[in-house]
Amino acid sequence: MWANIALCVLSFPILQQPTPPSITATISKARTLREVRATLRNGRNLARNYRASLPLWTLEDDETDGEGPFYDFSPSYLEQIDKYRGYRRRIFLRKLYNATASSQNKGLFGHIISPEMKEDFELRRGVYLSDWTDAFSNLKTVVPAILFLYFACLSPAVSFGTIATEITNGAMGIVEFLLSAGLSGVAYSILCGQPMAFIAPTGLTLAFISGLFRFCTLRGLPFFPVYSWVGLWTSFFFVVLGLKGSSQLIRFCTRFTDEIFNALLSMNFLYEAIASLKRNFETADPMNLTMPFVALAMALTTFWSTMQVAAFETSKFFNQKARTFVKDFGPVTIFVLMSLVNQQQWVKKFAVPTLVVPSTFQLAGNRNLFIDLHAVPMRVKLLCAFPAMLLSSLFFMDQNISVRVVNNPDNKLSKGAAYNLDMVALGIITGALSLVGLPWMCGATVQSLSHVRAMTETRFNEKTGEPEIVNVTETRVTGFTVHALLAATVFLLPLLRFVPIPVVAGTFIFLGRKLMSGNSFLQRVRDSFVETSRLPKDHPIRYIGRTKTAIFTVTQIACLLGLWFFKQNSATAIFFPSMIGLLMVIRSYLLPKLFTEDELCDLGDPTPS
Repeated sequence: MWANIALCVLSFPILQQPTPPSITATISKARTLREVRATLRNGRNLARNYRASLPLWTLEDDETDGEGPFYDFSPSYLEQIDKYRGYRRRIFLRKLYNATASSQNKGLFGHIISPEMKEDFELRRGVYLSDWTDAFSNLKTVVPAILFLYFACLSPAVSFGTIATEITNGAMGIVEFLLSAGLSGVAYSILCGQPMAFIAPTGLTLAFISGLFRFCTLRGLPFFPVYSWVGLWTSFFFVVLGLKGSSQLIRFCTRFTDEIFNALLSMNFLYEAIASLKRNFETADPMNLTMPFVALAMALTTFWSTMQVAAFETSKFFNQKARTFVKDFGPVTIFVLMSLVNQQQWVKKFAVPTLVVPSTFQLAGNRNLFIDLHAVPMRVKLLCAFPAMLLSSLFFMDQNISVRVVNNPDNKLSKGAAYNLDMVALGIITGALSLVGLPWMCGATVQSLSHVRAMTETRFNEKTGEPEIVNVTETRVTGFTVHALLAATVFLLPLLRFVPIPVVAGTFIFLGRKLMSGNSFLQRVRDSFVETSRLPKDHPIRYIGRTKTAIFTVTQIACLLGLWFFKQNSATAIFFPSMIGLLMVIRSYLLPKLFTEDELCDLGDPTPS
């Protein structure tokens, strides 16, 4: 008996997880360590049930002193223990063999390129040809989408170029932003893994450039050489991050962070539009405010009309073909019509401001195309790696969040995602832009979503009362053509002088408002004032109450306001990207102390595994 008890103690670690014969047989047939791991993972519950069903041997009461049952140590069960020990030995040897073989066969590129990057490359290589040919089978959707997206991408490039002229004292302007947005978009459409995503100038990137310019001015450093070295370091970091498969870390960026980030982008669009309209009132004659009010009316008309035609597809008027036509060509038509109206004599007399662009193609200050990288000492070149880390973190968040929004299952894309390939493509483009001193581009959520929706065919479901997606044309042709036209716009600069700035502001308001759609954070802010009985049945207030929902929502509001003021402060703008990473820290360490996992799931923000 004591020998059996001693054997029980010595074998306790093995007896904790006995493996059923069916699992052992499956493992013996496994050819790779990954298959073994999958078998163990899937058989965990089966192992538990098997252990519970094992025969027990109970000693007599006078021999056990009432200590209860013991495992059966019959010869058959001891044989099972030996088999289990042998199985563990085989697993160890197989793991050692696989590790040794993989290290010998990897070579140089095998150590540099991660399996995730290889998977992304293989995935997109299989559909790369169809990414180009699919567009020609659905030209009725592609052509109007190109026209609409051209103006949707033109407005931010022109507006941010106008702002950059002011904050960089003319070092960068509209020509640089048009050229950079166009050429970068063309290159990205060829190299990227998700062609439905667009890169464009963003308010957050512009804020970083503004902070970098002010830093160089205060330190007496030449702006463009520092700008180029920061960009080259960022390019290096980003390519390495992509090759090593780091995009998988974005899973820790949960819906909590996504919603705040998208709300920040929306606020930035609205802020720039309002600031543009406010400038008209500040520069106008206080005794005659006709022009500012006409400009305000023009911006609001552009916004309201664009919203109406964009939503016309779900209306009850005309047939589906006519509604789709209005939705596709409506925004472009409104942009052109408002520009033509401003040229009428009865409106022209109000002198509504139009875009200020040079008459000929030239870079700001008539500088050379390539930047002199040796204009700063080696110490400055190396120190540029530190702001590059901040910019890389901003790009990592902005790029991956934008692409993840595009890859949302609700959009019903079918060709798969390739986040790491997207990062490598953006890293290469960033390096090229840095060499010539053109503005950096990054993932643009608004333009990317506009691209997806423009290429989506929907129909109205009478049963649910909601539009449903029928088909999405996933192609590189639209991105390539739109950005090629955008780059060619530098040869049509005199025509841009006819575009009223209020029309661009109205387009900004439209883009900012569209970015709010589907943001549950902003919806919860609104629903905080709604009666409980009128809320949807699956609303978190019905499950966890108003108090818990309010705490979660107020936390997001505080984070959003903190990010905004940190970005707007000229002294801290350059460190703004690091604050975005703080959102992930708050979500990972603070919120689990305030909410249970079930409550976080009810709020639509489960903790990633």
